[in-house]
Amino acid sequence: MATITLTVTATDLEQKILLSDLLDIDDWLQAAMIGKKNHCWKRFHADWSARLLNDESFTDSIPSNQADFVALVTARDDYKTRSERDAAER
Repeated sequence: MATITLTVTATDLEQKILLSDLLDIDDWLQAAMIGKKNHCWKRFHADWSARLLNDESFTDSIPSNQADFVALVTARDDYKTRSERDAAER
């Protein structure tokens, strides 16, 4: 996957409302995104560490760095993205 740039659109009215509470809209958005990424990583790591440890057919070592861990998990046949999981439930 390539790095993506996300854009948020806010009208003048919405900006006025946000600036009544925030010092800087972009700083707040960046911090919110960092928090969400960290939260998702913690859930991903905890969930998949437990799955790998409980999978009797998995005999490899579990990588200690984030990039290798994600590569291992996303290459598995039982890995599905959120949209794939939601579609399977329908």
